[in-house]
Amino acid sequence: MEVKTQNVFSLEQNYPNPFNPSTKIKYTIPEDVRIKKQNVVLKVYDVLGNEIVTLFDESKTEGSYEIAFDGSKIPSGIYFYQLKAGAYSETKKMILIK
Repeated sequence: MEVKTQNVFSLEQNYPNPFNPSTKIKYTIPEDVRIKKQNVVLKVYDVLGNEIVTLFDESKTEGSYEIAFDGSKIPSGIYFYQLKAGAYSETKKMILIK
C-alpha cells in the first residue's frame, strides 16, 4: 500500500472545542515547502486582533503535526488561530471556557 503525502496545506479545527484549559491543533505541511524553504507561522489572536502568542515561527518539513495550546493564563473567550506559510493563510476559531 502506497502512502501519499498531501500536496496542500491544511489547518484542522482544534480539539476539543470549546476547551478548558488546553486544546490540540493539527496541521499538514505539503511536500513542496521543504524545497522552497518557506517559514511556517502559527499564532493565536483575541477577537480584537491582538496577538496572544506565537506557537511557532520556523521552517518545517513536510508532514502532519500537532501542537498543544494552553489557555490557562488567558481569560475565557473566543480566540482565533492562524497558520501562515508563503501565500497560504488559514484562520480558525476556538472557544475557551473556564
